[in-house]
Amino acid sequence: MASTHGAEVLVASNRGPVSYAVGEGGALRPKRGGGGLVSGLSAIGPEANAVWVCAALGEGDRAAARRADGGLLPVADTGGQRVRMLDIDADVFADAYNGIANSVLWFVHHMLYQTPLEPVFDAAFRRQWAAYEAYNRAFAEALAQEAAEGAAVLIQDYHLALAPRMLRRLRPDLRIGHFSHTPWAPAEYFRLLPDDIAAELLTGILGADRAAFLTRRWADAFTDCCHAVLGPGIPSGTRIGVHGLGADADFLRERAHRADVDERMAALRAEIGEGRRTIVRVDRTELSKNIVRGLLAYRQLLDAHPEWRERVVHVAFAYPSRQDLAVYREYTDQVRKVAEEINERYGTPGWTPVVLHVKDDFARSLAAYRLADVALVNPIRDGMNLVAKEVPVVSDEGCALVLSREAGAYAELGEDALVVNPYDVTGTAEALHAALAMPAGERAERSKRLAAAATALPPAQWFLDQLHALTAQSS
Repeated sequence: MASTHGAEVLVASNRGPVSYAVGEGGALRPKRGGGGLVSGLSAIGPEANAVWVCAALGEGDRAAARRADGGLLPVADTGGQRVRMLDIDADVFADAYNGIANSVLWFVHHMLYQTPLEPVFDAAFRRQWAAYEAYNRAFAEALAQEAAEGAAVLIQDYHLALAPRMLRRLRPDLRIGHFSHTPWAPAEYFRLLPDDIAAELLTGILGADRAAFLTRRWADAFTDCCHAVLGPGIPSGTRIGVHGLGADADFLRERAHRADVDERMAALRAEIGEGRRTIVRVDRTELSKNIVRGLLAYRQLLDAHPEWRERVVHVAFAYPSRQDLAVYREYTDQVRKVAEEINERYGTPGWTPVVLHVKDDFARSLAAYRLADVALVNPIRDGMNLVAKEVPVVSDEGCALVLSREAGAYAELGEDALVVNPYDVTGTAEALHAALAMPAGERAERSKRLAAAATALPPAQWFLDQLHALTAQSS
């Protein structure tokens, strides 16, 4: 049944545009986020009567959701967005989010399993899968309640793969889109999943009028999986789309020249030392980002090309991610260990080969972007990778981009990047050498072309293109 709110446009995602911390005396402190969806919803304007449905992620969020009592959060907290935050049972959320979304679906799409030992789809997995279904059902029911007749609903990512079909059953009048921000696994890897689970995930997304992806490669992999698991053909009601999310050039260039970024640039320059070249990476310590092999490639660069010793510094920002999962904590420890080994082996009193920071600091990241001579982006697999797009936009002198062919960004940036196989440490070391040795004029020209390609579909336009494609298809 349609809501009396009558939202004409709805977005559903695990993480919303605001999060809450509990302060002294139980006061709730809202913190607003950014990103493509926030930009997109802002672009459609208040007359669109949009509502964002998201999950409560922590105790502060749960308190805020309970305070709203199933209604919308105060617009003063959300920057004017109309947001409904779902207080899903904490145990259900943990099993759905950590047990399935981050420990199964993420691992499948990024091909991260050590297959002699994992995955193991046992009774514990089935219990967690039931939680994932319940989590998706909570979103579908909330969207059904909030949506006006014939509203457009844009459901985001692998957390909510079942929600389109569930929502379709509740509200067949709605125009439903699903967007995958991850890669999509090739069919033979996707079929590691139990057959019934693989089918549920695919038919869940096929409940949408339109299933969209960041690159044609991921879209084709999805259709291959449908053919392999469900049989030939895609249901006639579902169209497949591609929208390659770009960098927000105006925001990045303005933000990168504020005083706090200038301060951090000065601090980084002091750490790097006068006149040295920089290889910059900025990542979460996410298994798919391949930080350890990047460090090993830098070590091999210093071995194979000793002329770079004392002349280059690897500025590596590895911000902790998913530290509630043991495998991520272990990976973060390994990143620190390899960086320390490089510094112990090659460092001199006046030169620290690796400058590693693990505390998230956006202004410092932008400072590193501006200082970058070389950007290293070597994921094992990545839906897009916005860092690859952001560094050329912000770099003061232009940068050379060493880019994994397994990043979605390769489809748009590969022509002007130095492309690497992410598993090939020797090849990556040689690409770093070529990037450092690249003449300044060539580096600047490549960087200019990279920046143009990187900003072709900025976040607001990326969102609006999806919305227009969905409404045009259904009109």
